Amino acid sequence: MALKLGIRREDKNVWERRVPLTPEHVRQLVQDGVAVTIQPSEIRAFSDEAYREAGAEVKEDLSACPVMLAVKEIPSSFFLADHAYMYFAHVIKGQPYNMPMLRDLLDSGSTLIDYEKVTDDQGRRLVFFGRHAGLAGMMDSLWALGQRLKAEGFETPFAGLRQTHAYQNLAELKQAVSAAGKQIAEEGLPPVLTPMAFGFAGYGNVSQGAQEIFDLLPHQEVAPEQLHRLPKTGNRQKLIKAVFKEEHLVRQKDPKKPFNLQEYYEHPDLYDPAFDPYVPLLTVMVNCIYWAPQYPRLVTKARLRDLHDQKIQSRLRVIGDISCDVEGAVECTLKCTDPGAPVFVYRVTDDDLVMGVEGPGPVVLAVDNLPCELPVEASQNFGDALMPFLPALLRADYTSPFEKLDLPAPIKKAMIAHRGVLTPEYGYLSSHVDKAQGG
Repeated sequence: MALKLGIRREDKNVWERRVPLTPEHVRQLVQDGVAVTIQPSEIRAFSDEAYREAGAEVKEDLSACPVMLAVKEIPSSFFLADHAYMYFAHVIKGQPYNMPMLRDLLDSGSTLIDYEKVTDDQGRRLVFFGRHAGLAGMMDSLWALGQRLKAEGFETPFAGLRQTHAYQNLAELKQAVSAAGKQIAEEGLPPVLTPMAFGFAGYGNVSQGAQEIFDLLPHQEVAPEQLHRLPKTGNRQKLIKAVFKEEHLVRQKDPKKPFNLQEYYEHPDLYDPAFDPYVPLLTVMVNCIYWAPQYPRLVTKARLRDLHDQKIQSRLRVIGDISCDVEGAVECTLKCTDPGAPVFVYRVTDDDLVMGVEGPGPVVLAVDNLPCELPVEASQNFGDALMPFLPALLRADYTSPFEKLDLPAPIKKAMIAHRGVLTPEYGYLSSHVDKAQGG
């Protein structure tokens, strides 16, 4: 029996131009005997013709393909019984906005595999856009900083930077950042803005991507605890960088006990947030951590309100919330944005937002699909990581019971539902689904 693979077009918004597989990936699959069908798209980073030349069929109807790939969420009307779908489902935290989609997928008798849960034995993700989220998120944060400081009357090299999507490719983007860095090194920043500290919460793929861009700028890296000891007037030719790990973000409730990473992950209730003292010391805070409701927040509305009420001088201008959980680790992330209108100001006194960079509060970057601003590079890397799993994914007999499915362990661990039933590891989602339908 011929192996068939379908690729759905992305339609989250006009900015979503990524694909799970590039034409070159498709060419390899076709050469290996896979029949690939892809839906037409006018906005995709790769043209329909490029896929045709690679050997794919371009048409709307994917129903003949037992396995279908996408990047972002799939609408409920798309699900067909006995079909397997692989995409970023954004359901594993019981996200309310996606529970109707999950309910409809279950009702349809479909199978769902979530890229986010394709991990190795240490829980490290194997198929991801994280680095590119960090790259784009850092660039957009630098752009936002330049625009905010300009609105305050400060001319800085950051003002000449553009959003990620305005550059032709990653190489051009990096050239622009390097040029801004050279200007900082030669001309310096306004003294009143120094020391200008950038804090990175997290150290995984997203943070590494963000740091890759930041490190093109002249800087000095310090341990987080050293931020309190920086001179009031810093080096005008260098920025300050601090990377925050879990031990900097939380502390044991029992002061006699030391921080224990495994204990924190398993029993976060034993820990209190510890990030508050750093908030007024940072000019830019870049959030790159995984967050779930059981974990303490990084930046709370209460902390921002206290700084305002106590008239504490805070340097904080921009929060680059790359992880982007609404009212999550960064509580003032009141909504997700898109590259067309990427930032808002959280107005501390009114507990609301105003779009743009002007207002009494920090600028928040909250784009929830940042890698779409680097669609070619992001898609290439993502497809490279996905390709090794496709032979087994396409050959699997999805009529088999879950226990007997012959799939690589990382893929099987990522199977949220099989033939309309939540798999054992994700049974907890049933209560979230029931709640979404008023059950």
